[in-house]
Amino acid sequence: MCLMKKRRPTIQKSRSCIFAPMKVLHLDTNHSLLIEQFAELGFENHEDYTSTKEEVEKKIHDYDGIIIRSRFTIDRQFLEKAANLKFIGRVGAGLENIDIEYAKYKEVFLASAPEGNRNAVGEHTLGMLLSLMNHMGRADRQVRKGKWKREQNRGVELDGKTVGIIGYGNMGKSFAKKLRGFDVEVICYDIIGGVGDENARQVGIMEFQQRSDVVSLHVPQTEQTMGMINSEFIGKFHKPFWLLNTARGKCVVTDDLVEVLKSGKVLGAGLDVLEYEKKSFENMFAQKPKAFKYLRKAKNVLLTPHVAGWTVESKEKLAQTIVDKVKARFS
Repeated sequence: MCLMKKRRPTIQKSRSCIFAPMKVLHLDTNHSLLIEQFAELGFENHEDYTSTKEEVEKKIHDYDGIIIRSRFTIDRQFLEKAANLKFIGRVGAGLENIDIEYAKYKEVFLASAPEGNRNAVGEHTLGMLLSLMNHMGRADRQVRKGKWKREQNRGVELDGKTVGIIGYGNMGKSFAKKLRGFDVEVICYDIIGGVGDENARQVGIMEFQQRSDVVSLHVPQTEQTMGMINSEFIGKFHKPFWLLNTARGKCVVTDDLVEVLKSGKVLGAGLDVLEYEKKSFENMFAQKPKAFKYLRKAKNVLLTPHVAGWTVESKEKLAQTIVDKVKARFS
């Protein structure tokens, strides 16, 4: 319920609130502007970064909103206990850790923030690709060990290649935009029609698999996308290609990826995400499957710890996106 007759387009420094007071529980640390600007909106902020999920469930009925990254799953049981919940702000791109259907049934507003880290993901993906094609990771390790091997590290140029993007939403579009300075053809494949733009031509899956020299994955984690990059899918490509995954680890079957890396069907892989990640990314190295061991030793694999969207700038933009969406919804 609005307490002012006219809402100003920007948040003012005045402490006067423009919304009916709402209690918000912050379950992960984020940029300080989230709490600061919620307070300016008249929200009551509570922080709890240590309680177990079960402990949070005992008090969640007191709250109107939740701010979370990936600390734990917001499932049906949790939502049933959240009797007064009006919104969930997920400070990140995806909503796979939330029971979306049941949240919508309970009329809980879901706010994610892919707009906040899409630029970071685009830049990171491009950096991984150039590093792979020019053996930068291997060359760096060799020089540090006193080895000067120029011929072994002769690179391959991106110009003249066809870059294929799977999933042409916020992240895919950002990567395509970063490629505008290169003499490349950019094509995209998406289950939604009509998403192509001036930066990428949308094609069917057969043309995509026929033409792509590079495949970059930018899809959400859904039942359709989990395990989509497997031996059967890769086997239909007409040419060997470089694979990039800055989306979700479970979209790639790691055992199958290792086999096509060994065979040369995939020339190299840049992986910011892995199939073995926990929901909260804890204890990453506790499990040691053979495929993961191979990736860690492979010279044509570049690994980063789920940081493609993790920059100084994106931390602020993610938080601001959540504030703006919640403000727009409840104004």
